[in-house]
Amino acid sequence: MPGRRPFAQLRGGLAGLTTRGRSFLAAGIAASVLAYVLDQHDVLRVGVLLAAVPLVSALVVTRSQYRIACTRRLDPPRVGAGEQAIVHLRLDNVSRLPTGLLLAEDRVPYVLGSRPRFVLDRVEPQGSRAVSYPVRSDVRGRFTLGPLGVRLTDPFGMCELHRSFTATDTLVVTPAITPLPGGVLGGALAGTGTSRSRSVAAAGEDDVSTREYRHGDALHRVHWRSTARRGELMVRREEQPWQSRATILLDTRVNAHRGEGPASSFEQAVAIAASVGAHLTDRRYLVRLVLADGSMPAGPGSEAWHPADTRVALLDALAVVGPSGASALRAAGPSLRRGGESLLVAVLGALDPQEAQAFAGHAGPGRTAVALLLDSATWAPTPAARQAEAARTASAAALLRAAGWRVAVVGAGEPIDTVWSGLAGAAPGRGPSGSTTDAATPGAAAAHAARPKGMA
Repeated sequence: MPGRRPFAQLRGGLAGLTTRGRSFLAAGIAASVLAYVLDQHDVLRVGVLLAAVPLVSALVVTRSQYRIACTRRLDPPRVGAGEQAIVHLRLDNVSRLPTGLLLAEDRVPYVLGSRPRFVLDRVEPQGSRAVSYPVRSDVRGRFTLGPLGVRLTDPFGMCELHRSFTATDTLVVTPAITPLPGGVLGGALAGTGTSRSRSVAAAGEDDVSTREYRHGDALHRVHWRSTARRGELMVRREEQPWQSRATILLDTRVNAHRGEGPASSFEQAVAIAASVGAHLTDRRYLVRLVLADGSMPAGPGSEAWHPADTRVALLDALAVVGPSGASALRAAGPSLRRGGESLLVAVLGALDPQEAQAFAGHAGPGRTAVALLLDSATWAPTPAARQAEAARTASAAALLRAAGWRVAVVGAGEPIDTVWSGLAGAAPGRGPSGSTTDAATPGAAAAHAARPKGMA
């Protein structure tokens, strides 16, 4: 009933009394009772005053009809690990009454720092206040900021009520990106992709204008002659842009990585993939990301398979990628084969010789394939483990190089820009000095283990 509403508001205000307010109320009640028993009228007046101050404050705070709007802006909304972003908050008083003292606190994950708190004194009607605070994370991920909480209080600090907005924003912290030198591989990384001239030379006029049917293709583009010959639906490629394409394979197998936390080989692999992806997208490559389990979080079929958005989609995917339960790289085979003649860059963890032999065939004729093989020996805890890991890495690198891969071995904490520069002299089937590598003899693997770990 309307007559009971003030009492309900008063009960809500009493629940929001601060320690000071409760102390005043308790002291006032005690003084009033003692004054009544002892018949001390002056003390009774003091007790009533002490009890009335928190009660009036609670009633005033609860009956204040404030209407406050909040907007949040991230500058920028996407940063690299270790970089700083600024969060801008704006509070607008859209009511006809001035606000009292406002205590604002924004909720942020602990990895971004402590919760920021602000004191805003009296916002006039239709007025606004703007505040900002920095956030920074050394680990990648997607972090939710907000909602903003506001505490309404009276000037005496007797009553405090909490109100919360519902709007939140997301800050994306991508892996740290290292700028890579451009053009170190020359024409080998030109990556003509599905250019018409190469397709004509390889397969003839019918095949150059067709490809396999994909979900969403218009049926009027079905090429029935090629369909009958191949036994599967084929469609005409009415537009074949001369666009360089690249596929980045990130080895996310749990058993392929060593170490824990930011210093682990997995985190270094993610940072390498991000640096290479950013390097290629800056050079107008359409880059797709393939994980060890065959999933493709960024690439054709996603909304970001366009030159302007490929970099954003790639970094967003790498910001949240985690180790997978895949035990072998064979699950990624179908996704890699769909890349056709695109440039293939594989960021690999520990590889057994058998796994390396099976994976080496993805280089294929006419395809530039680059392997950045993490030297798991540099993460090994004991000398015996380091020796075993070094021999396995050397054997895997030799097998990949013999199959036509450009191979670089990356140690723990080794700068990727230095390794990328070293790839300029690593022609397929040759070491950095130009000497041919014989992967079929045990001596070749032993000699490779003795080389500096920057290049395989």
